[in-house]
Amino acid sequence: MASYLVTGSSRGLGLALITRLATLPRTEVATIIATARQDNSAQLKEIENASSGRVQIVKLDVTDESSVKEAVVAVERQLQGKGLDYLVNNAGVMDWSPTGLEGMDNLNDTLNINVTAPHRVSRAFLPLLRKGEKKTVINISTTLGSVAMADAFRSMPSPAYKISKAALNMLTVQYAQQYADDGFTFLAISPGWLRTKLGSDRADLPVEIGAEKVLDIIKKATPEQNGKYVNIHVPGWETREGPNQYDGKEIPW
Repeated sequence: MASYLVTGSSRGLGLALITRLATLPRTEVATIIATARQDNSAQLKEIENASSGRVQIVKLDVTDESSVKEAVVAVERQLQGKGLDYLVNNAGVMDWSPTGLEGMDNLNDTLNINVTAPHRVSRAFLPLLRKGEKKTVINISTTLGSVAMADAFRSMPSPAYKISKAALNMLTVQYAQQYADDGFTFLAISPGWLRTKLGSDRADLPVEIGAEKVLDIIKKATPEQNGKYVNIHVPGWETREGPNQYDGKEIPW
């Protein structure tokens, strides 16, 4: 009976992850902490009200140190002495710069949300994760953060997003190396190009599929995978033409 905490749960992939987790049996998932900057999301409230206490909403602004500390206290109280098994650093932003680097005026803000915030949250929740059985931290990344695949995504005018996700990948490796001996598993997962506000209606996959496939990876994660950068697996997408294939394999750095 595992416990999960997901940041950025009010929309997109975060909301889809909470929705999916809430459908799993209590014997598999006991506690689901849905965090967001504002705790007044109607969709989250509906899921919480229908969950018989399993889903709990906690206000958490990942860019605010005091908000993170307050969230840790709230989560610790809700876990009632138990540890946290899974932390999913999902909250993030994506820039749009049609003129490329000349128009990239938000790099610091993007790095703060996509890199510094996962560090801030992971560090704050380490004591609760140490008490958990799974000790697993998931950083939601993207193949756009792969330096090896940069040429395939050259036309995508989101330089700050690409840079920040490459940095997030290195952050994942640093955590993986430091906490390997403590039994932790840190993974960077690319959820695919999903039909969300961030991904647009032109994206490859429904967000529900992305959430399902991400959770498939999370549930099977072991310390032997610590520090890996992995892709989701969607049957039929293993050899598709174009830059996006969802083959379930490790992604080149």
